[in-house]
Amino acid sequence: MNTFKSLLSLGVVTALSSTVAVAGLRTDFDEGAPKDRFTFSNISKCTIENANVTLDLSSSKSGLIFDVTNKGAGVEVFQPLQIVSGAETLASVPKVNDGDNRIVFKVKRLDPNESFAFTIDVDDTTGGREIIVNGSEISGASVLLQSDAQQGMAQFNQNAQAIVKIGSC
Repeated sequence: MNTFKSLLSLGVVTALSSTVAVAGLRTDFDEGAPKDRFTFSNISKCTIENANVTLDLSSSKSGLIFDVTNKGAGVEVFQPLQIVSGAETLASVPKVNDGDNRIVFKVKRLDPNESFAFTIDVDDTTGGREIIVNGSEISGASVLLQSDAQQGMAQFNQNAQAIVKIGSC
């Protein structure tokens, strides 16, 4: 009977240790002055290739928009989109118009533990302190990852973070 228990335990341990890697894309929002920052990090063991990553603020609690020019929908300070790290992972830099609430990034290749980040100005449109956006104001905004091999979506939480789980690789 002890041999059976040992084999059973070995089987359970083997099954648990051979689980399929789950791909994940973590997005962090950091409020800053005068620039806000978004960082997209591959927190999995899977490579993300030829993918579209959509940052969609339209469902945020505070009606968030991108303020990229001194004329238009934004308030006071403005900042255009600037890639600050990981530019080599992107196929191109997307164009953002003042007042947009959605950006699509075309990712060539984002290996495990790699990231890309950009700065921009984000304003809320519901009144109050429109030039400062906190974690609760971005909650509800979403990140969508789409490629031939992977797809997933997540919403930002109260801590200004969204984690897209996209299956196995």
